[in-house]
Amino acid sequence: MSLVAALPMYDFEELRPETDALWSAIAARLLDQGIAAPGSLLRGPPLADIWTGPDLLLAQSCGYPLVTSLAGRVTLVATPRYSAEGCDGILYRSAIVVRATDPATVLADLHGRRCAVNGADSNSGMNVLRAAIAPLARGAGPFFGAVVTTDSHAASVRAVARGEADVAAVDCVTWAHLRALRPSETRGLRVLGWSDATPGLPFITSLCRDGATIGALRAALAGVVSAPLLLSGVEFVPLRAYDAILALEARAQGAGYPVLR
Repeated sequence: MSLVAALPMYDFEELRPETDALWSAIAARLLDQGIAAPGSLLRGPPLADIWTGPDLLLAQSCGYPLVTSLAGRVTLVATPRYSAEGCDGILYRSAIVVRATDPATVLADLHGRRCAVNGADSNSGMNVLRAAIAPLARGAGPFFGAVVTTDSHAASVRAVARGEADVAAVDCVTWAHLRALRPSETRGLRVLGWSDATPGLPFITSLCRDGATIGALRAALAGVVSAPLLLSGVEFVPLRAYDAILALEARAQGAGYPVLR
């Protein structure tokens, strides 16, 4: 079986040479340990297929699927540290962004407005925002006038900038990259506030991988950094660290607000 690797979560077209270079560095360390690492990253197939495939050697996923749809189906390898604003060690937050001209000063001011979400299974775009809105909605029905799904943080940012939505929660690493790479799309936006912090987007492998391979993956990741990708290192934390994501989900459900609406 040929193994595959994917680093899709911050794979901006402008940064693909740096992403490929990061993988080359990791792959070289794996080869030194006798692991037949693929020579290039897999791009294109649906993320769920990559994450759950028995041929997966290493990928990065969102934290929300890790503790929901992927629970018991993959192995946590490592948690990254990023140097973007909103990050603290392995923790990261979402920037809650609105247009610079929007009169809103607090989340409550967005009642009845339009929200853009990158996906229903996103921790940074949906789960943390749902937890922040839950005490404001108070189980009394929809908080927003509409919630539109955009399929990516970048598309959510564009939707807010173009007036197609009024607010979006954007992973702080993505927000930092977009501000640097696509200033024309972010210049007219501002951060209204920041979400609660949760562990960063995990590196995972197939549940099929044995302990020796997992150890080799961790050794290969240890010390790998990339300034252009804002990656300052990784840490090895237990899976229960990601219970913080489920706690935000439980908070929203306990407030009678199980669905962002």
